[in-house]
Amino acid sequence: MSSASPVPQNGGPALELLVHGVGGATPQDMLGDPRTLRISGDEKAAVFRRTDDEKAESHPEKYQDRPIPEAYCWSNLTSGNSARALWLLLLPFMVANLAHWMRPRAKGRTRTTRLYGVLVRLIALSLTVLLTAAACEVALDLLAWQCAGSPECTEDSSWLGFMSSANGGWWSQPGRRLALASLVPAALVGLLWYLSNRTWSAYESQRPPTGEDISEGEEDIDESSVDTTDPQQPVLRPALGRPGFWYGRRLVARLRAAHTAAGFLTVAAAVAGAAARHDRGGDDTLLEVCGWLLEAALVVGLLAVLWVVVRRGRSERRIDARIDRAAVRALPGAALAVLALSLLYAAWSRPGWASTATLPGDVTFRVIALAQGALVVALAVAAWVLHRQVHHARTALGGLGGPAVAMLACALGGVMTGGVAQRVADWLDGPGTPGMNGEGFIPGPPVLLSWQASVIPVLLIVLLVPVLVLVVRTWLTARGLASTVETDYAVTRSDAVRTRRIAGTRARAALTDVAPWIVGLVAGATLLLGAGAVVGAWVSGEVPGKAFGDDGGFVESAAETAQSMGSWLIGFGFILFVTWGRRAYRDASTRRTIGVLWDVGTFWPRAAHPFAPPCYAERAVPDLTWRMCTWTARNNGGRLVISGHSQGSVLAAAAVWQLPAATRRRVALLTYGSPLERLYGRWFPAYFGPVALAELSGQVHTWRNLWRITDPIGGPVLVPADGTRPGVDCEAFKDPLVYGRSEKHPLPEPILGHSEYQADPAFETERRVLLDRIGPAVPRQAQGSSGRSSG
Repeated sequence: MSSASPVPQNGGPALELLVHGVGGATPQDMLGDPRTLRISGDEKAAVFRRTDDEKAESHPEKYQDRPIPEAYCWSNLTSGNSARALWLLLLPFMVANLAHWMRPRAKGRTRTTRLYGVLVRLIALSLTVLLTAAACEVALDLLAWQCAGSPECTEDSSWLGFMSSANGGWWSQPGRRLALASLVPAALVGLLWYLSNRTWSAYESQRPPTGEDISEGEEDIDESSVDTTDPQQPVLRPALGRPGFWYGRRLVARLRAAHTAAGFLTVAAAVAGAAARHDRGGDDTLLEVCGWLLEAALVVGLLAVLWVVVRRGRSERRIDARIDRAAVRALPGAALAVLALSLLYAAWSRPGWASTATLPGDVTFRVIALAQGALVVALAVAAWVLHRQVHHARTALGGLGGPAVAMLACALGGVMTGGVAQRVADWLDGPGTPGMNGEGFIPGPPVLLSWQASVIPVLLIVLLVPVLVLVVRTWLTARGLASTVETDYAVTRSDAVRTRRIAGTRARAALTDVAPWIVGLVAGATLLLGAGAVVGAWVSGEVPGKAFGDDGGFVESAAETAQSMGSWLIGFGFILFVTWGRRAYRDASTRRTIGVLWDVGTFWPRAAHPFAPPCYAERAVPDLTWRMCTWTARNNGGRLVISGHSQGSVLAAAAVWQLPAATRRRVALLTYGSPLERLYGRWFPAYFGPVALAELSGQVHTWRNLWRITDPIGGPVLVPADGTRPGVDCEAFKDPLVYGRSEKHPLPEPILGHSEYQADPAFETERRVLLDRIGPAVPRQAQGSSGRSSG
């Protein structure tokens, strides 16, 4: 970033706190100086200054004509560690968590608002069960039950020979094979618990510097759900300004315990369920009774998990540092004990037991799919009820953005888990195709997974239509913009190539505004095709290639083709994720590219899924708030501008909301390339909608937003002037700066789009005017503050 702007005219020291956007930036680039030093923070996130500015507050005479620049670098919170690239495998959990925050803004619908949160948390829980069930499908069903029970399969896979039913060894009994194989999904659940607990200690434990406990009620409700016309209702702070918004320690601990218990119980059900079914047809009464008792314990455990998930949501109106120790410790411990008893029960000797066909309980995947579909539909109804209370035309998908994204999370979970099962089955089955004509070594995975794979080619064909429509529409829009471009630049000598390039960039940037309908179309098609897959699997009981007969007709051939292509596509998609993760582990540039996805997806706290990647804003927002509070407290009469680009503007706005009112009146906000309205306002209307942005504009001293038509991410925030304050948005910056070559610009100027806003001379002008608008604060006695400060 270039050096800070000159000439603050109103007296007192001025600080400009710079916050970078997605992809990260070095402090040297942000401060325009190769010599920088860290004045506060650690290797994850820190505030930097130029070396020459270290003691700036001690020499105010040197900064009478310019502010003191500081850079807050937070990129290592999301993309600094190579191991974090493997968080791609947690993508369904992250997407489900986003659905929680896409709730429409509402008034007077407290129960519906709570219901919305409960439904999203249940969808998130179903994804944990789905992941664990898929691990059980691979380890218990395909390996321990089917392959180890087939002499042909174990002969081809010699590493499973010690469990082969043909060897007659101690591990050859099905129950013991299942008990041994269950260690794999149990270890997976334990790994997820460990990762969540480690990041919980690092991210969810960052206390904000402001805010008193407002009440001791149960679950806190966003101010947008309160009827402010009711005189009995207290005046509430905006949700992003509440003391506990960025401190989700209690809820994440509860959800982590519930999801961990659900994972262990899923493994226990797979192991004990198979043994219990066998014992109910046998002569050993004691084993039969033990089976019934274990299944009863599993039901009780399931009810306990559901109670913990449903009972309490987020506590935002206070800094809630309490831990529900009964749930956090007892629930996973009890689930682990049930799992241990299930392993002991399954490993008991049953000499006459043989594994045939597939592992009993393959109906699990159908139940999960039906439950997810029903929950998404119920979520859509709740979202519609909320949205119709406070309708706004800019809200994505008419308030149905959350249900659409939740549906995509379920689809991603199905693709990733089904892909593993399909690939492992193909690997174990030798020359055969699982489920087709009995030509392979093993029966293969549940029929539903084959049906789900078969709808993927159909979905891709359906999506070709809107993609072609968008291509044609963009081309036509670009052609229509050609005359507008030449008018904007007052072109006297037209260059067709240059005009097309600028017009094409503007047209492609506008695609961001139609993205919601693409997401809605994909989600709707996925829901319908997924429902069709469940019905087809349940009615026929066969894979698609056999469900339509064996007469060799067109329908059968199309079904076989879809099944084969879908199996390879679903496997290819999973392999692609793993490949990206491995490449990012080795290559820093790829790691940063993948980190950009996390910069957007992990801004929000983990309110629905505890195994989602951690929320970096729970560290970054308190960092920024602490810095602004301590600097203004130490520098009476000082003025502060927080300047954010792209995602940095979202962090800046969130930090300003957290400031005390007195401090907020001494702060100016400068945003550029900002997605505050274009992305966050449309997709997260309860938190960044038009009402929230207008309130933010009225609470800060002044706010200015800079944008370009060619920017595919940033845009205007659409907060108009109100008579006492000027409008927030400036006129759109020209991009490129000039149309063609000139004496001042002998070479063609680049089209910058989302980057390098500081290259425009208007940027310095806008920043200088912003500083001039901040009047000197009334001197007061300096307050004590914690944390390091350079002042």
